[in-house]
Amino acid sequence: MRGRLTLRSQTIAYLKLRGFGDACHHRSPREPRVATARAITLIFVRFSLSDSGTAMGSSNPQSFAREEGSAPPDQKKSSWKTVLTLSYQSLGVVYGDLSTSTLYAYKSTFSGKLSLHESDEIVFGVLSFIFWTLTIIPLFKYICFVLSADDNGEGGTFALYSLLCRHAKLCMLPNQQDDDKDLSAYDDEGADTWGSNLLKDFFKKHPMFRGGLLVVVLLGTSMAIGDGVLTPTISVLSAVSGVGVKLPHLHENYVVAISCVILVGLFSLQHHGTHRVGFIFAPIVIAWFLFISAIGIYNIFKWNPGIFCALSPVYMFRFIKATGTDGWVSLGGVMLCITGTETMFANLGHFSSLSIKIAFTCLVYPCLVLAYMGEAAFLSKHHEDIQRSFYRAIPEPVFWPVFIVATLAAVVGSQAAISATFSIVSQCCAFSCFPPVKIVHTSNQIYGRIYIPEVNWMLMCLCLAVTIGLRNTNFIGHAYGLAVTIVIFVTTCLMFLVIIVVWRQKVRTAVAFLVFFGSIELLYISALMIKIPEGGWLPLALSTIFMVVMYAWNYGTLRKHESDLENKISVSRILALGPKLGIVRVPGIGLVYADLVTGMPAIFGHFAANLPAFHQVLVFVCIKSVQVPFVSEDDRFLVGRIGPKEYHIFRCIVRYGYKDLQQENSEFENDLVSRILAFVETEDDDGEASSDYESGESGIRRLEHTSDHTVQHSDTHLARPPALEFWESCQLKTESLEILTAKECGVVYILGHSYAKAKKSSSVLKKLAIDVVFSFLSKNCRAPVVLLNAPHSLLLEVGMVCYV
Repeated sequence: MRGRLTLRSQTIAYLKLRGFGDACHHRSPREPRVATARAITLIFVRFSLSDSGTAMGSSNPQSFAREEGSAPPDQKKSSWKTVLTLSYQSLGVVYGDLSTSTLYAYKSTFSGKLSLHESDEIVFGVLSFIFWTLTIIPLFKYICFVLSADDNGEGGTFALYSLLCRHAKLCMLPNQQDDDKDLSAYDDEGADTWGSNLLKDFFKKHPMFRGGLLVVVLLGTSMAIGDGVLTPTISVLSAVSGVGVKLPHLHENYVVAISCVILVGLFSLQHHGTHRVGFIFAPIVIAWFLFISAIGIYNIFKWNPGIFCALSPVYMFRFIKATGTDGWVSLGGVMLCITGTETMFANLGHFSSLSIKIAFTCLVYPCLVLAYMGEAAFLSKHHEDIQRSFYRAIPEPVFWPVFIVATLAAVVGSQAAISATFSIVSQCCAFSCFPPVKIVHTSNQIYGRIYIPEVNWMLMCLCLAVTIGLRNTNFIGHAYGLAVTIVIFVTTCLMFLVIIVVWRQKVRTAVAFLVFFGSIELLYISALMIKIPEGGWLPLALSTIFMVVMYAWNYGTLRKHESDLENKISVSRILALGPKLGIVRVPGIGLVYADLVTGMPAIFGHFAANLPAFHQVLVFVCIKSVQVPFVSEDDRFLVGRIGPKEYHIFRCIVRYGYKDLQQENSEFENDLVSRILAFVETEDDDGEASSDYESGESGIRRLEHTSDHTVQHSDTHLARPPALEFWESCQLKTESLEILTAKECGVVYILGHSYAKAKKSSSVLKKLAIDVVFSFLSKNCRAPVVLLNAPHSLLLEVGMVCYV
């Protein structure tokens, strides 16, 4: 109602400006409607279709500032000032997690039998492993290779999967059309090589491996969500435990209680959005890096200047030779030195590749190396302080300032992991791999700042359970290291495919990449597997639960979509009913929401059979996700007509990228009607629209559905609404006036609420997936009416049972 009153007030103001003031109070049954309709049309054009998009709250990502400090792709490289600004701000968002690894890396490494080997050579060997791990994986692998594998500027596991889906046609999403390839971000240029053709043919001939690739992606994603649980826990608990150095009689229960209070406060403030305190994140992380590097330099020259010799890889071999199995098992703790590395790639879209590289190479990497060298120098002379080596190595005068900054840095690192989890779950929902959740946009100025209530409270409960249950940072470190290593290894596997399919490089190049980095990561994974009884079981348990949820939801969604396709109503059956369609038409606009891009959904037939009346203007709306991160406003809507003009039946396909945020209900409603008006006004008299689409008989095109859920043709005459400068003439067609009149009468939302059940002939496993897991998730997740934010007074829900 608020949106409608705003629209009417804008209409009256514009009428008066144009000299139609008397029309606002005219009581004739026809003239005021025409005048109002024309004015509304002009308002739509000026406020909804204008380039600025401010009045309608455009969801175009370029109409927002993206993540803090980021800029549109064409502005990211505009100047060195911009790049350096982005580098500065990336420190607070990207590197908070990586910076706090110094709190627990050495402690976790020496937590087992390795602590019994008290010699400088052992400490030097651990430092050598840490140095070369930091050098090979974050610096060499991510900075030199992975950051270049962006999907239109976006990074992360799903960005790599999206690239592979587009280039190798691996997509498991329903409702995909050939028209989606015309999106401005859908870039697939270049000649295929022998290797890329080989992989494409392999995946085409073996659908099972396409499903296997999805499982690998879900494994990496579920482990990344597990990071969102473990990062706040180990970071906060490690930081707070440092108080025991100055207060040795403080019981462990108090440390756990303080950590829990900080965690509860952190998660309780999430709904306010991080943009309110985000400006202090970068200074905190910078102060932390300067502190640990300065302390590192101090410890190097005070305790053991010869620590520089440990940078030689020779000490790694000496370490393994001297410690044997004990040293191999301890490598799981070494892996903690690169926790947060994947965040560099996941946050690529918020900044730029160059800014992230500059921040890491110029500040993060040297500061971390100095910090680890300084702590190793201290340990070489104080073997007895291994369990609290970081805080013991801090000079007495600066202990409390460092402790405070360490706690703040732990909170910043935790916030980065929580925000990343929100983003991951949002992308999973877009790929139909997670039940629908409520996504709240917490900032009107910063694009990408979201909050998901269900995920937030779930993470908080899990963090508290882990903190109270494990209590020991060594056990949590084992779990954390395994989760991080698996995520990094999944990225390596996906990069192997990207190098061949997307970059079109030689197969031997991709194999060399996989063998070099994969062998190193598998070495760490093998060491961490030994720690499964000592906390390593936790990420495996969490990831198993998340994978079951995600895969069951994806499987149920695809089977349900196949059922909808089988039971859809053909357009010819509707056309055979005649102009009146055998049904009473009532004033207003009816929006029928369905997942189909062709034909009419079964719920429509069910609705018409039980209530033989619908609105004078009927629009079948399909909101779907596509395999690109963002869809521009120009590409968002595809509008077409179903049947002859006198039927007033349209189809509107609304496309969102996997990182797009959907518009508010009132904004979407006005935008949708304006696009239909644009289609009607630019349509030829014989029903053909001025577009590049070929029309079939009566403006209908048949659907050819393939087994891989890709729509080859659209059934309706779909077109993007062109520019509308000519609307100022107010020469509107009769149908446009009727649509606007219907809009004034109101809009009603017709949603299907179908329940999926497995067929009696289904296997036991399928019945378990559909009737138990998918059914439970469907009943307990957010309903479509909540996600669409449709007013309850204007809502009609049609219930059905579909057998899959």
